[in-house]
Amino acid sequence: MTAVLTSERVDVPEDISDFSVDALARGWSDGLPVVPPTEERVAEHVAASGLAPDFVLGTLYPSGVACTVEHLAVNAVMAGAPAASMKLLAASVNALADPAFDLAGLNATTASVVPALVVSGPVRDELGLPYKHGVLGGAAGPAPAIGRALRLLMRNVAGQVVGVTSESVFGQPGRVTGIVASEWVEESPWPSIGERRGIEGDSVTVYGVLGSANILNSYGSSGSEILQVVGKSLCFMGNNNMDHSAQFAHQVVMLNPVWAKIVAKEFPRIEDVQEVLYDTAAVHISEFPESLHGPLHEAADVRDDGRVYLMDSPADVSVLVAGGKGSLHGTMLPGMSNMLPVTRSLDPKEWA
Repeated sequence: MTAVLTSERVDVPEDISDFSVDALARGWSDGLPVVPPTEERVAEHVAASGLAPDFVLGTLYPSGVACTVEHLAVNAVMAGAPAASMKLLAASVNALADPAFDLAGLNATTASVVPALVVSGPVRDELGLPYKHGVLGGAAGPAPAIGRALRLLMRNVAGQVVGVTSESVFGQPGRVTGIVASEWVEESPWPSIGERRGIEGDSVTVYGVLGSANILNSYGSSGSEILQVVGKSLCFMGNNNMDHSAQFAHQVVMLNPVWAKIVAKEFPRIEDVQEVLYDTAAVHISEFPESLHGPLHEAADVRDDGRVYLMDSPADVSVLVAGGKGSLHGTMLPGMSNMLPVTRSLDPKEWA
C-alpha cells in the first residue's frame, strides 16, 4: 500500500535549473542546485526509510516543529541524497533532537558549530561513505548530499535562518554540506565508536563541532610523542571549552592508520589514549592574558596544578581511526561547549 503524503502541494518548475532559481527565491535552498521534490521521489524516499511518512523523528528547534519522515524525505530529495540513505538520515535526526545534543543552542549560537556524523557498521560500505583518503571532504560519493539533506532540514523545518534565528558570526563550509564520515575499522586497533558507545551493527554518532583542523607531526616516532602533539593542538587558547563560561564539551580526534598503530603499541587500551590526551590538553593559567585569570578562577577552571584543562575527564574525547596512510597528519574537530555526542542505532526499534 502506498503511503499517503500530506505535505502541501506547490506548483514549481520541473527543470532542475529553473526549480533551483525558484527554490532560492522562496528561501528553501542554500544556493546550490536542488532537485524538485515530486510526489514520486518523496514517496520513494519515505518507503526506503521503512517508517510511516507521519512518524515523528523528533522536535527541531528553533521552530519547535515535530519533524516527520515526510519532512525529512522532501529535503533529502532536494539535496540529492539517495533514497538508500534515509535510514541513516532518520537516525541522525532522532539523535539531533535529543536534548543532550542541544540543537536549539547549536542553531542559535554566535559560534560556527555544525553537527558532524560518524557512521559505524556495514552501512558504511553499503552507502559508500568515506573513511580513507579525503574522509572529511573531497572523496566522491553520497556523503555531501547526505550532509546537505540535514542542512536543508535545519533551514526548512528547524527554522535556522542566518542573521535571523542563527547568530553564527562566521559560519563554516560544513553548514552547507554537513560533515559525514566513517572509520577505517579494519585498520583500527580499537573498536568502532559505535561499539564503544554500546551499539553493535549500524549506528551514527552525532557531534557538535567547530570545523576541522589539520595536526602535523613530521617526526613523531612514538605514541607518547604523537599524543603530546595532538593534545597540545586540541587545547589552543581559543577552543570554546577553554572559555570560563563553558560547562563541558566533547572533542573529536582522527588518527591516520599509521599513527594509530604506533600509538597502540605504547597504549593498547583506548582508555589510556584518552587519559594521555586529557592530561596533555591543558594550559597553565600563567599563559592566559591577565584579564582572564579572575574569570577562570571564579569558574573553578584552574586546577590545583595551576592548569586549565580542556576536558573534564578522559571520556570527553573520541579517538577515531580514519584517513589515508600519509603518516604525517592527524585532524581534530574541536567540540562546541555545552553539547554532548549522541549515538543512535539505525534500527528505530532500538531508539529510546
